Amino acid sequence: MRMPLSRLVFACTLSLLATMSLSAQETAPKPTTAAEAPSRDTSYIDEDGAAHVTRVVPVPEDLSAEAQKALRRAEPDQGPPQSLAERRKGTDAYTARAREEWVKICPVTIEDRTIAGVPVHVVTPPDIPMGNHDKILLNLHGGGFNSDSGSYTESIPIAAYTKMKVIAVLYRLAPEYPFPAAVDDSVAVYKELLKVYKSEHIIIYGTSAGAILTGEVAVKLKQLGQPLPAGLGIFSGMGDFARDGDSMAIYGLRGFAGHLDPPVKGVHDPFYVGSTDSKDPVLSPVYADLRGMPPTLFLTSGRDLLLSGTANLHRAFLNAGADVRLVVFDALPHAFWYNPNLPEAIEANHIIADFFVKALAKNQPPIPPAKKVETRRVR
Repeated sequence: MRMPLSRLVFACTLSLLATMSLSAQETAPKPTTAAEAPSRDTSYIDEDGAAHVTRVVPVPEDLSAEAQKALRRAEPDQGPPQSLAERRKGTDAYTARAREEWVKICPVTIEDRTIAGVPVHVVTPPDIPMGNHDKILLNLHGGGFNSDSGSYTESIPIAAYTKMKVIAVLYRLAPEYPFPAAVDDSVAVYKELLKVYKSEHIIIYGTSAGAILTGEVAVKLKQLGQPLPAGLGIFSGMGDFARDGDSMAIYGLRGFAGHLDPPVKGVHDPFYVGSTDSKDPVLSPVYADLRGMPPTLFLTSGRDLLLSGTANLHRAFLNAGADVRLVVFDALPHAFWYNPNLPEAIEANHIIADFFVKALAKNQPPIPPAKKVETRRVR
């Protein structure tokens, strides 16, 4: 019996900072029961400034009924961690179902190809307008840099809503291939696309790990002296592997639901970072020269574990003089726009599509006025 997608989507939405232990623990604490759950707010600030808090947070009533239902779903706060193999198996099953669900809403054709030696999905909507044939959207998928949770969920709705072709890059994954393998693969595909498309007709975007990768690729392209794309989309990302943002200590993948480990000091996601300095300007774009970055849309949500990371990277772009926009949805968890059953997800994808269409339209040559045709009266 197949579990409904709506029950899988949040659990299977994988982000960079959801890296699970690669070895199962022999014992695990028991989940909190209803009787043990705190019923009032508490707050204690220790001598180091660390906050020891509990909060009772109701579900906002202005969310859609579907979103409220998703937030009410219980998930144990304790349990054994997944192995990497289990995680990848679960992600593959989720993405197969997500593809089916999204294609029902947004009919597209999907072709598996190779560009510059890198495997990709080519997602094509029906009836592409003539003015969009010379434009391309480059998707760098999410999935914690160690799996693929987004190459379908991020490309299918965007291809349909923009009426443009999307190429989703299936870059090499950690821990087998740590940084900069994913950057190198993405840059290779972009450079190959430049042989066919003008840079001002390309958008690069991604969610979670793909959002982080989007910032990294943009910095790398600038370092290489390559022309930058017309715009970027950084959706629930971050740009600093040297420190965790505040939201990482508050939320897990499903916001307040599920397991959450206390933050620890040290390099963020060592499986991806590898031997690279965590303040390397490509790995962590907040330390890069971001002047000249193209117009960028940042998107996150109020219970997103990468809320702080997204806001901090947005501010770094803003301080560098970039044309940026930040959209934050209330109460929803990490990468909620993956879920085709949420009205808010449909809204978010339309916001993304609208930004891309307008960013590409800015670089269109003006339409020449129609020639005046002289007419003679026939006697």
